[in-house]
Amino acid sequence: MRDASFGRPLSGPVDELQAVQVDQMHDLRSVLQVRDFRRLYSALALSSLGDWLGLLATTALAAALSKSSSAQLYAISGVLLVRLVPALVFGPFAGAFADRFDRRWTMIVSDLVRGGLFVGIVLAQRLDVLIVATFLIETFSLFWIPAKEASVPNLLAPEQLETANQLSLIVTYGSAVPAAALFALLSSLNRALASGIGFFHSNPVDLALYFDAATFFVAAMTVFGLTKISGRSPRANRSASDQPVSLLGSIRVGWVYVWRNKLVRGLVVGILGAFAAGGVVIALSRPYVELLSAGNAAYGLLFGDVFLGLAIGFTVGPRLLADISRRRLFGMCIVGAGACVAIVAVVPNLSLALVFVFVATAFAGVAWVTGYTLLQQEVPNELRGRTFGFVQSMIQVILFLTLAAGPALAGAIGKHRIRLGNGAYVRADGITVVLFVAGLGALAVGVSSFRRMDDRLGVSIVRELLAACHIAAPPPPAPAGFFVAFEGGEGAGKSTQIRLLESALAAAGWDDVVLTHEPGSTTPGSTLRSLLLDPATVLSPRAEALVYAADRAEHVHRVLRPRLAEGAIVLCDRYVDSSLAYQGAGREIPLDALRRVQRLATQGLQPDLTILLDLAPEIGLGRVGANRDRMEAQPLAFHRAVRDGFVALAHRERGRYLVVDATQSPERVAAEVAAEVTRRLERVAGSRHVRRADAAPVLA
Repeated sequence: MRDASFGRPLSGPVDELQAVQVDQMHDLRSVLQVRDFRRLYSALALSSLGDWLGLLATTALAAALSKSSSAQLYAISGVLLVRLVPALVFGPFAGAFADRFDRRWTMIVSDLVRGGLFVGIVLAQRLDVLIVATFLIETFSLFWIPAKEASVPNLLAPEQLETANQLSLIVTYGSAVPAAALFALLSSLNRALASGIGFFHSNPVDLALYFDAATFFVAAMTVFGLTKISGRSPRANRSASDQPVSLLGSIRVGWVYVWRNKLVRGLVVGILGAFAAGGVVIALSRPYVELLSAGNAAYGLLFGDVFLGLAIGFTVGPRLLADISRRRLFGMCIVGAGACVAIVAVVPNLSLALVFVFVATAFAGVAWVTGYTLLQQEVPNELRGRTFGFVQSMIQVILFLTLAAGPALAGAIGKHRIRLGNGAYVRADGITVVLFVAGLGALAVGVSSFRRMDDRLGVSIVRELLAACHIAAPPPPAPAGFFVAFEGGEGAGKSTQIRLLESALAAAGWDDVVLTHEPGSTTPGSTLRSLLLDPATVLSPRAEALVYAADRAEHVHRVLRPRLAEGAIVLCDRYVDSSLAYQGAGREIPLDALRRVQRLATQGLQPDLTILLDLAPEIGLGRVGANRDRMEAQPLAFHRAVRDGFVALAHRERGRYLVVDATQSPERVAAEVAAEVTRRLERVAGSRHVRRADAAPVLA
């Protein structure tokens, strides 16, 4: 375990959890030492306390203002429903507003208006006023949230954002507990005052509402001194042609950015998919408990289990998994949460359900912190408000839909069992089916997000997880540049396609493209190449494999690693897979033995993308002609085995391979290759040092 700040091993008998706590306390202190963030955090705490206290007080007042029990239920339902409606109407405008106008004043005015509306609720004592005021309070909350989220990166260093988001989520959701205790205390005080003062007798929750208003007024005063969070950018109000953009146009720009940026789109889809599954779980939690033949006590345990899992995910999870790429971790956690929800749907008893609910919500907590942090880091300041406004409004919409649709779908399916004989059966009731489908849906979304955002192509996920848990050695770090290997049989057109790709990349602005080949790209390698390709050379299969490995070891040491470290895009004609195909499939040397030799030669360096130009050997050898080197002169059966070897490798590692039909025209092959290389380059550019002609190096 290492100290996150100083990079040295922690001394003494400190176990893993203690080490996590040491690192975390250091990070918390460093973030809270930033005065402006500390003040913004205080404002968030007050506003969050006011939100929760307001929810309790307004629903209680709605019940108090209604005469019958059914009217009370309708009134409470109306208050809860109207809290979700503003997101449907004003969500997009709130994000654009945060980008176009002063964020500090947006937060101040929102807090002042919310405090004033709570005072108005007290003075009016009418249900219609309560409903309208609740709608307006939620509307101004909708403007407050993206302004706050977009402001945090302006106060902290990028490496502090994850800790800041942990703190924000803890206070946002953790303040529900003190709000509940405070509401109970104020209600008790209100009852005590009611015995001597008639005002408090006729207005049982007014004290809580006044206190609620005060939290927003104090929060506004706290934000007033934070001049650094203005965040207004002139670029947010102008188009690419430097013309002013309308509010609707500004919203469109934000949505187009989310859609076109693959990383941001993956983050947004992942966050929304996770919330959709969470909404279904929340909506079905009470009938699910009854399905397991448990009662209110079990429901309370399940509810507490959800918040406990989230709390652990928020606080401990990111530190325990600190060595895993954050882009990978986000998708992996959504996959884990979805899988656990699917398991929860089918477990037979409450004890197992509590275990898997805890794990699912812990995964969700880690994904939430990680997703928000990546959004803050990746989205430029002038688009940050719109992005967070879009995410926040879509979360509300999805929660609204899932809370309504989940129970309805479960009810429509009804209660069913599939009998298996001997008294055994499988549950097929609506609750089980809807929860199971929701879990699978979240799992699919997590896989999709992972594929869009994976910045360590070719690095084993299992190995990275084992390394994070200190069970295995960490995988080698991903190279700084971008490594493309071209593979294929004789006459497939590798040299031609490498030159065409170099031209396409140069035209697209990538200015440091290196062309290399095996064997023979180094001074010792040129000697080895002459030996390997000379038709007069006689070598045993194993000797041939070792000579190729020797050339490759020198090539990696002298050319590949140094140029990748400089941020170059390296295009290599043949690499490890040629040895696996030619000496493995062709010479019938066991692949395990070959792989051990190649790991020694390459020190684990793998291509980001391997392009296989697939061509029947009869066609390829016809292109070569009569003047053939030692490898080209091998029998046709050998070349057929080589082709089969390449195809098998590509099938086994589909994520690393692009297989192209090399019988097409060179131009069509080049277009297909350039499109895939460009797509993958854009996918990793945010986390690699990759040089471009039209911009400074892109750094993680």
